[in-house]
Amino acid sequence: MSFFSTEELLQYLYGETTPAQSAAIESAMQQQWSLREKFETLKATRQQLDEVKHSPRRQTIDFIKQYAAAKVEAELTPQA
Repeated sequence: MSFFSTEELLQYLYGETTPAQSAAIESAMQQQWSLREKFETLKATRQQLDEVKHSPRRQTIDFIKQYAAAKVEAELTPQA
């Protein structure tokens, strides 16, 4: 029975294994349901991460707007 770490399964998932490593992992997954289940969980997690929309929090946008407004006001205000 072969043991493959989570890191090795992730490398396989991202296509970062050699052909020999890929073949060994594929063979092991055919024989070990627990390894196949672990891989499928990693695969599903990757798909979920790919679907996440990355956007800043509303508070961050508000801070940027306030900072920009203060800069513009400072530039437009005559200095004594």
